[in-house]
Amino acid sequence: MIQPTPPDADRGVRRQLLAADELGRTIDRLASQVLEDLADSQQLVLLGIPTRGVALARVLAARLQLRCGHPVDCGSLDPTFHRDDLERVGTRLVQPTDLPVSLEGRHVVLVDDVIFTGRTVRAALEALQAWGRPRRVALLVMVDRGHRELPIQPDFCGRVVPTSRQELIQVCLEGIDGDEGIYLLKRDGQLDS
Repeated sequence: MIQPTPPDADRGVRRQLLAADELGRTIDRLASQVLEDLADSQQLVLLGIPTRGVALARVLAARLQLRCGHPVDCGSLDPTFHRDDLERVGTRLVQPTDLPVSLEGRHVVLVDDVIFTGRTVRAALEALQAWGRPRRVALLVMVDRGHRELPIQPDFCGRVVPTSRQELIQVCLEGIDGDEGIYLLKRDGQLDS
């Protein structure tokens, strides 16, 4: 799910939940869990959900390659046109879906940075149907912040961080943000100690 940076985040009103080294260890743990769940790592396809999910999928693919000894197919799936809540969450520039291989019979792992209501994942599952029939689809998220509106749960989760609806989770990746870590932000600009 896209978690835009609120204006007050530029003033430094945010709390670090995971530093870069902790984030790296969490990604390594997730990579191990994905491999443990597979009978054949050659059948794995990672599909990142824009925007941070795409970058996270690339990082995860690189870590998986180190562990399994071969490149892991990695692409992106933009579910924007399948969302049922665009009037509430707003729109962003649609990104092209990039599938590196046919999905028929493959083990697909959808990758996103944060799961919130579950509506982004629902839209991604609907979008996926247009591209073929994978053998299995799993969901990997870096942070589960709660507040689900649909019965959708991640198969692989880096951290569970209970939040209020006034708080946001920001996942920063070096290649995009020049910073790496996970942060908690409050919309009203005030964090409790």
